[in-house]
Amino acid sequence: MKGKIALMVEDNEHVLALNRSVLEREGCTVLPAGNLAGARRALAEHPNLDIVVLDILLPDGNGLAFIPELRETTPAPVLMLTSKRDYGDMVKGLTGGADDYMTKPYRVEELLARMVALLHRRDAAREGALLTRGALALDMVAQRAFLHGEDMLLKPREFAALCYLMQHEGEGIPAERLYETVWKLPMGGSAGAVKTTVSRLRKKLEGSGYAITSGWGGGYCFEREQ
Repeated sequence: MKGKIALMVEDNEHVLALNRSVLEREGCTVLPAGNLAGARRALAEHPNLDIVVLDILLPDGNGLAFIPELRETTPAPVLMLTSKRDYGDMVKGLTGGADDYMTKPYRVEELLARMVALLHRRDAAREGALLTRGALALDMVAQRAFLHGEDMLLKPREFAALCYLMQHEGEGIPAERLYETVWKLPMGGSAGAVKTTVSRLRKKLEGSGYAITSGWGGGYCFEREQ
């Protein structure tokens, strides 16, 4: 856990203090949050954290319902740690985006072991998970893009759009197809969202040697600059 950053969302001050103490002894930096509002603040300040430990019953909301919002911000693995022992809750957690589920009471040694296992699984998945074109590199697991080694600070949908276009290099991708792939919704009258995202990507790709061009009929093509 040395050098890792963990967000711990837990409203029980005793549990939070105990977990924080154990993790910090292992060299982990802990971002404590007693509610969802605190979790959002921590995510805004530390978007590149490594792992999230999340309770379900929180003063200002439900941890399970927070997972989709969490996934929009970070690809870090999520471990649910809760007093809710119902089998249905566990299923909801694991099918709703959580990577693991622990119930209270528990042993801190098990918590640490599960966190280490999730981090090892993530790191193993990262090996060979780079999509590169010249000085441009996309980390497919962390969902971060780098240009000349510098983080491009792409938003999740910008990353998804760039990734899809790079995977179809040289192919004209209709706006509707790009929208349905990235937003996972029928485009309808939302073509403006695609144009805005592509416009931002074009600016961020300057100096990469690659560009997103527009073809006849409104399609977009990722290709090497001439």
